[in-house]
Amino acid sequence: MTVDALTDVSGLRVGHATRTGDGWLTGTTVVLAPEGGAVAAVDVRGGGPGTKETDALDPRNVVRTVEAVVLTGGSAYGLDAASGVMAWLEERGRGIRVGADPAHVVPVVPAACVFDLGRGGDFQARPDAATGRAAVEAAAASEPGAPVPQGCVGAGTGAVTGVVKGGVGSASTVLGSGITVAALVVANAAGATVDPETGVLYGELFEGRRVEYPAAEVHAAAQRRLAETAARSTPPPLNTTLAVVATDADLSKAQAQKLAGTAHDGIARAVRPVHLLNDGDTVFALATGDRALDAANPLALNEILAAGADMVTRAIVRAVRAAEPVDGPGGAWPSYGELYAGR
Repeated sequence: MTVDALTDVSGLRVGHATRTGDGWLTGTTVVLAPEGGAVAAVDVRGGGPGTKETDALDPRNVVRTVEAVVLTGGSAYGLDAASGVMAWLEERGRGIRVGADPAHVVPVVPAACVFDLGRGGDFQARPDAATGRAAVEAAAASEPGAPVPQGCVGAGTGAVTGVVKGGVGSASTVLGSGITVAALVVANAAGATVDPETGVLYGELFEGRRVEYPAAEVHAAAQRRLAETAARSTPPPLNTTLAVVATDADLSKAQAQKLAGTAHDGIARAVRPVHLLNDGDTVFALATGDRALDAANPLALNEILAAGADMVTRAIVRAVRAAEPVDGPGGAWPSYGELYAGR
C-alpha cells in the first residue's frame, strides 16, 4: 500500500517540528534515511542559498551516503537545527566511522533553509538544535511507510509563495519497472505559484489531467483579497523552494546528482519566476539502492529523471493546496483553499 508521499521509498521516514504562536511561525523537517544511509547528492540553483554540508555531496568527494537531510526555517540561523540531528545520530553510532571505536563517528547531515524570519512577529523566533532533535525524533518514531503531514508544518510552517501561503507537500509514483520515485518540497518562493490571469496553479498545467479554471467572479474576488492583504505583508522577498527527491533505485552519486538537477525542472513548472538572486532553491537527491537499474539499457536513468521532476511539481501543488491561511503580527497570507474554495 502506498501513501503517495516520500515515505513510499522504503526506509525513508519524515518528521516535523512545528512552532507557532507567541511570535513563532517556523519549524524544521527531517528526512531520515535507513540505518547505514542513502546515496546522496545536491543541486543548488537559487542565487541566495543557505546550506550546510552540501560540498560533501559532490561526486568527486569522499562522502557517499548520509543518514539524514534537514530542511528548516529560520534562514541561516535555522541551520543550527542540523546540530541537533547530528547529536541524535552520534548517540546511536550512525555516521562515518573515523576510528576503531564504533562510537567514533561523524554524521554528515546536509541541510538547507528557507527565509521565514519575522513572519510570526518575532524576528528571533527561529529553529535551533532542539528543534532539529525534535524533528528527527518524530521521524524515528513514525511507522515505515507512514503518511507525511503536509501544509503548514515543519519547515513549511512560515512558508509563503508570492503572496499566497505555502508549505510542505509530497508525492510519489511507481514506474513500470517497479522503481519508486518520490519528492517532498518546502514551497516558499519569491515567485508565484498562482497564475494571476486565471487563478489556476501553474503546476496543475503539467499534471496530465484536464484543468478546471476558477469562475471569473471567484478569481476577481480572490485578486481583490490578495491586493488587500499584500499591503499588510511586506517582508523582504528572500525566499526559497527546497526539495528532497528520492528513489529506491541503485544510483551512483553522479546519477543522484543528475536526478537532483533535473528535479529543478519540476520547480520551474510550478513557480514563476524561479531561481532568482533572492531565492535559495536547493534540491537534494537520495537513493536507497534497493532496486537495480537495467544494466543493458544505458538510458534506464531517464525514466527516473523525468519522474523526479514530475513529483516535485505535484508536491508543490499539494503544498499550496494543503496550506492554511495566516493572519498575525508578522503579516497576512491567504491560502489558496480559501481564495478558491471548492476548486
